[in-house]
Amino acid sequence: MGMLRYSINVTLDGCCHHEAGLPPDEESMRYWTTEMERADALLYGRVTYEMMESAWRKPATGPWPDWMGEWEVPFAETIDRAKKYVVSSTLDEVDWNAELVRGDLGQAVQRLKEESGGSLWVGGVTLPTALADLGLIDEYEFVVHPLLAGHGPTLLSGLRERIQLELVDRHEFRSGAVVQRYRPVRATA
Repeated sequence: MGMLRYSINVTLDGCCHHEAGLPPDEESMRYWTTEMERADALLYGRVTYEMMESAWRKPATGPWPDWMGEWEVPFAETIDRAKKYVVSSTLDEVDWNAELVRGDLGQAVQRLKEESGGSLWVGGVTLPTALADLGLIDEYEFVVHPLLAGHGPTLLSGLRERIQLELVDRHEFRSGAVVQRYRPVRATA
């Protein structure tokens, strides 16, 4: 059975909006690139898929855009070639190495976990909350930035029930951001 990891950047006050002032730096981009390379596939909702595609899909014209720093290219290349699954009831089709996921969310993601045998990586805001409610997330990875946003969507807002987690790994960046990886504490019979 494959593992589903939820990974996201978040501020100290829980804001997980990409425009909350969470600019990537070389160290964090190297980290995200390495982690993404370990995933067998990425799982996104429509909004995150479209946002990532608009930022990280290699242009048909060939070279990466001028705004992209040289240190961002390895991440861009990794996400560009990654296998992607997109959960959407509104999109008719996807490309960019992607496949639509339809039907019952729990059954579809459980099937992906079984078929992958490795690791799936989910990002975004809305989809991970639904997956957490279904008990399908095996690991939570938060890169907590030393910043208070004071607004925006917050991490796992609207979660139906509390999920007890145990810390399994921690890493600090020079910037002061801290990677914290947790696994749900499963009830024992």
